[in-house]
Amino acid sequence: MRNMVTKKEIRRQIRKLRSQNSINNFIAGSNVICGKVIRTEAFRVCGCVYCYIDCQEEVSTRRIVEEAFRLGKRVAAPKIVQDEMIFYYIHGYEDLEYGYFGVMEPITGELAQEEEALMIVPGVAFDRYRHRVGYGKGFYDRYLSAHKKHGTIAVGFDFQVLEEVEYDGKDQLPQVLMTEMRTYGMLK
Repeated sequence: MRNMVTKKEIRRQIRKLRSQNSINNFIAGSNVICGKVIRTEAFRVCGCVYCYIDCQEEVSTRRIVEEAFRLGKRVAAPKIVQDEMIFYYIHGYEDLEYGYFGVMEPITGELAQEEEALMIVPGVAFDRYRHRVGYGKGFYDRYLSAHKKHGTIAVGFDFQVLEEVEYDGKDQLPQVLMTEMRTYGMLK
């Protein structure tokens, strides 16, 4: 790889850009991205959606979660338990409370164990090859390396897609990356 910006520097740059994103752009961009996810065949046919609960100016996933509930799909959200990410079913936003790093986490205790659910994946930054820079703890990479049957759609704003990002053999690529303007990859 060429002389590349480090993941730490990318995180700093994108955090700054996200904080500068106006509330109108945040809402409009999140709605466009979620609409694209909801219209995929993968979303339409899945019985369960594993979905992150957004924070810190990430793409809002609320529309995806609410549409899944409306359609009678099961929804699971992640919780960090002793440095491991575990998914638990939720039945509404009342099943969440603030947990690890101030992120809303499930309080239900209903362990989700569906290996072929559709997973909506967050990220700090991506490149057009779907390499992903996360928050540095490796939760999604470890989870996805152990649960390979999930269909995976990462979501991010257009400004989060860089020319190239640092990656290594442990990084798990989402099958699809969706932004407001583009879709990279395809579900298998």
